[in-house]
Amino acid sequence: MRVDAHGISVDAPAGWEVRITRRAAEGHAPGSHRRPVLHAATVPLPVVRGDFGGGVTGLLTSDDVFVSLFEQDPGASRTALFADSGFPVPTLSDFSPNRLQRSIPGQSGGQWFFHVGDRAFSLYVVLGSHARRAALFGKVTPLVRSVRVQGDLEGDAG
Repeated sequence: MRVDAHGISVDAPAGWEVRITRRAAEGHAPGSHRRPVLHAATVPLPVVRGDFGGGVTGLLTSDDVFVSLFEQDPGASRTALFADSGFPVPTLSDFSPNRLQRSIPGQSGGQWFFHVGDRAFSLYVVLGSHARRAALFGKVTPLVRSVRVQGDLEGDAG
């Protein structure tokens, strides 16, 4: 199933739930941009969830995966943190229990910072089991490789 919104598209393999939304307006100044976030998981996505998987990663079993593609504020694409250009290609060795936003025993994660055109992103992936990371990496790879990002949405106010 193809999901396409806000200049981001992804082909979701069978067994994945995907949502591309804009972050809630709470805390945003009137007229400010509300940046997109893509969430994908092999578990049902709760209605209320954090940008980096709060409310989701605790639901993962040893067979599950969570992915967040989080667009950062304008201008971040010109900073050193987001210097890598183009969508990253994660490798199995990128995953570690020490790379989780919130440590959950047994899980493994990876995070990449990059830009596409004038848009800066963080890709964050959580594997439900570090011990089974090779099998779970095989699940996440087709989804991550299918993500496409349109480079510049300057006129796309939120």
